[in-house]
Amino acid sequence: MESTLRRTWAEINLDSIAYNYKKIREKIGPNVKFLGVVKADAYGHGSIQVSQLLEELGADYLAVSSADEALELRVNGIKMPILILGHTPKEQVGRLIEYNITQAITCKAKADEYSAEAVKCGGTLKVHIKVDTGMSRLGYLCDNGYFDTGVDGIVEACNMPGLEAEGIFTHFAVADEHGEDCDKYTKHQFELFTGVIESVEEKLGRKFAIRHCANTGATVRYTETYLDMVRPGLLLYGYGEFAHEMGLKPAMTMKTTVSTIKIYPEGTAISYGGIFVTDKTTRIGVLPYGYADGFLRSLSNKCSLYTKEGPAKLRGKICMDMCMIDITDMPTVDVGSEVEIFGEKNSIDELSDIAGTIPYELTCAVSKRVPRIYIRNGEVIEKELMLRM
Repeated sequence: MESTLRRTWAEINLDSIAYNYKKIREKIGPNVKFLGVVKADAYGHGSIQVSQLLEELGADYLAVSSADEALELRVNGIKMPILILGHTPKEQVGRLIEYNITQAITCKAKADEYSAEAVKCGGTLKVHIKVDTGMSRLGYLCDNGYFDTGVDGIVEACNMPGLEAEGIFTHFAVADEHGEDCDKYTKHQFELFTGVIESVEEKLGRKFAIRHCANTGATVRYTETYLDMVRPGLLLYGYGEFAHEMGLKPAMTMKTTVSTIKIYPEGTAISYGGIFVTDKTTRIGVLPYGYADGFLRSLSNKCSLYTKEGPAKLRGKICMDMCMIDITDMPTVDVGSEVEIFGEKNSIDELSDIAGTIPYELTCAVSKRVPRIYIRNGEVIEKELMLRM
C-alpha cells in the first residue's frame, strides 16, 4: 500500500462489505428488505462510501442517528430512503421533508412537535413509529401494563396531520446474547411487538408498509423476526461471532508504521506511569498511533500488534499520538516497517475482548485524522490523505 502522509491509515475493503451484503441477502431471501445501518460514519468505515456501495448493490433503506448524518448523505448524491433513528430538533423538520428523509417518532411529544412543524411547512413528513418492547430507551412504552396506552398513542400519532406513518419498529435488547433467559426475552419482545402491530393496524384500518425489528443478532438467530425488513449493523462490516458464524469478512484493517527505534538498557521504564520496565536490553519501536487516533488506552501493555516477523507486544501506556512495541527479537523490523493494529492477521474480535468491549467501539473510535483508503474490485479507488502543516 502506498504511504499516507501521516504513516497511519485505515484500509476499508468495500469488496468485503459487498460480499457480506450478498451473504446476508442470501440468508434473508428475496422478499425481505435490507436496511443498512450507516450511523456514526458507518461505524467508522465512511458513511458516504458505504452508502454509495449499498445503493449500487440494491439495498432498500439506510439508517443514521441524526439529521446531520442524513443530510450529509443527501448532499453527496445518495437517493435511497434514509431513516433517522435518533432525535431531530423540530426546527429541522422542513429540511427532512425537503430532502425526503424519514424520521423515527418515539413519543407523543415528538409526534406533536413534528406534526405541527410539518403542517407549518405545508408538507408531509414520512415517519416510522418506535415501540419500546423492553429495550427501555426510546419508543412508545407498551410493556408492563402500558399496552393499551401505548397502542392508543401510536394510533394517535399515525392519524396526525403532516405525518405519513410508513413503518413501525422496535429494538431487541439481548438478541445477540446466549442463554435461555435471553431467548425468552427476545421472544417476549417480538410477541409484544407483533401484538402491538396487530392492535394498531386494526384500529387504523390499514397496514404499515414496513415492519422491522431484526438487528444483527436476530438476523442470524431468529428468522421469524424478519417481518418486512432487517437492519443488520455490525454484521454488515464482518465483525463479531455472528459474522464469523456466517463466514463474513472484516472490512477494516488498521495499519501504521515504525517511526523510530530506540535501544534501552535493563531497568528502563517505558512511557507514562512506568507500568512496563525492561528486564533486559530492549529494542523498542515507536508507532505514530495513539488514543487520539482511536487506540483504546485500556489496551495499554496488554496486547500485541502484528509485524512482518509476527506479533510484537505493546509496551507501556498508549500515548495521545504514539505507542511502543517490543521488537527486540525482530531484527528485520526497521523504521518504515508496516504494523497491523487489527485486521486479517490481528483479529479485532480478540483485541476488543482484551479491552473488555465490542468490535465496533474500536472501529467507531478511529478518528477523523486517520486517513481512510478504500478498496474496490481489488484496487485502491479513493484515498483520504491528511496534510499537517
